Amino acid sequence: MRKSLAGLLLALLSLPASAMAAPDISGTWQGKGLTQYVLKVAKGPAGKFRGDFYSLEERGLTLNGNPISSVNLTGESVAFSLDRARGTFDGTLSADGKSIAGMWRAGGGSESITFEKATRQTEWVIDPSPHKVRFVTVEKDVQLEVLDWGGSGSPLVFLAGGGNTAHVFDSFATKFTAKHHVYAITRRGYGVSSWPAPTVENYDPDRLGDDVLAVIDTLKLDRPVLAGHSIAGEELSSIGTRHPEKISGLMYLDAGWAYAYFDPNGEKSIYVYAAAIDRDVKQLVGAGPQEVRTLIADIREMLPKLEQSLEPYDALANSVPAQPAQGSLQPARRSMRAAVTEAVQTSPRKYRASKAPILAIFAQPHACQPNCDSPVTKAFEAQFAAQVSAFEAGNPSARVVRLPNANHYLFQSNEAEVEQEMNSFMDGLSRR
Repeated sequence: MRKSLAGLLLALLSLPASAMAAPDISGTWQGKGLTQYVLKVAKGPAGKFRGDFYSLEERGLTLNGNPISSVNLTGESVAFSLDRARGTFDGTLSADGKSIAGMWRAGGGSESITFEKATRQTEWVIDPSPHKVRFVTVEKDVQLEVLDWGGSGSPLVFLAGGGNTAHVFDSFATKFTAKHHVYAITRRGYGVSSWPAPTVENYDPDRLGDDVLAVIDTLKLDRPVLAGHSIAGEELSSIGTRHPEKISGLMYLDAGWAYAYFDPNGEKSIYVYAAAIDRDVKQLVGAGPQEVRTLIADIREMLPKLEQSLEPYDALANSVPAQPAQGSLQPARRSMRAAVTEAVQTSPRKYRASKAPILAIFAQPHACQPNCDSPVTKAFEAQFAAQVSAFEAGNPSARVVRLPNANHYLFQSNEAEVEQEMNSFMDGLSRR
C-alpha cells in the first residue's frame, strides 16, 4: 500500500503544472492595437472568470461599461465576448502565463493584440482625468454617470455623441475650468449609466432631454450652458425648444443635423420622417374627427418625403457590387449596444428653432475620408451643406461657424479653434 501511494505521489509530481491546476488569469492585462486596451479579469465564487474591457481612446468602444460575463479558459486557449457590444477575442496563453496573444474582432474589422500581464508598477492609468464621478437618479431605476471637473464660474455641461460616454471629453473639458464649473453626462444606455430596455419610449429625444434637466435640477445648476456633440443635438434642441428658461445657451459641436433642426425642404432624413409618421399613426387611435383629419394630412404630406429620403440609401446600395451568395449564413448577434443605438436613431423629433442663444460649429466639408470623391460622399456633403444653411436660416440669431476639413470630432481635430469659439460665446453670455 505504501509503495502504491508513493508511486501515485511521484506520478502527480511528474505531471506538468497545467495538468495539476488550471492557471489563474485573474488580474490586469493590457495591450496595444488601434488603441490601448485593458482587460481586467476576476475569478468568481465558482472559479469561473469574468471581466471588464476598457478602450483608453474612446472611439468605437467606450472607456468603461464593457462587461464580460465569462472569460473562457480551456487549456491554453483564452476567449471572451463583450456582453453589450459586438466584440470578441480568441487567444493563447503563453507558457509562462504572462501574455495572451490573439485576435480582437469588432466593428467588422480585426487586429492582432498581445495582452501582457500588468503589475502595480506597470499597469496603465485607465482614467487619469481629474474629475469626480457620481451617479444621479433621473427616473425610477435609471441612474446616469456624471463627471465633475470642478472649476470656478458659471456651469458648463457636456453631452456626448452616439457611441461615446462623458469620458470622450476627459481632456477637452479641463480647458474650461478656469472660468466655469464643468460637468459631463453619460447618456442612458451607454457606459456605466443605466441600460433601460431599448424601446423608442425609453430613448425618445424628449425623454433624453428630461434626463439632462433632471441632472441640472439634482445638482442645482443655475442655468448652465450645454455643449453637445453629434447626436446630442437632439437633447440640446429638446431642451432649447421646450425649456429655454433652464439654460443660458446651447453649443452644437457638429450636432446641428436633421435630428436637431428639421427643415422640411432640406436634408433628407429617413429617421425623422419615419419617426414622425410612426407617432402620427399611433395618435390616430382614440383621436377625435378633427385631430384625425389633421394627422392624416400630416402623414400624407410626409409620405413622399419619406420616399425621397430612401434615395441616398438606394444610391449607396447600387454603388456596391453584388456579392456572391454565401449559403445559409447565421445572422450576426444583435448586441444590446446596437439595439440602444437603433432606438436613439429611429426616434428623432421635428425640432425647429431653439429659444436660447446658440453657437453651432460644423465640420464643413468634413475631412476627406476613403472614397471621399465618390458620388455618394459628394451627395452626402451637398446635403449636409444644405442642412447647415437651413440651421443657420432657421436660427437667425445663432453664431454659426464652418470649419473646413475638420473631423466630425472637431473638438479633437480642431481643438484650439473650437475652444476659442466656445469661450468667446460664453464670455458674451456673461455680459448680457
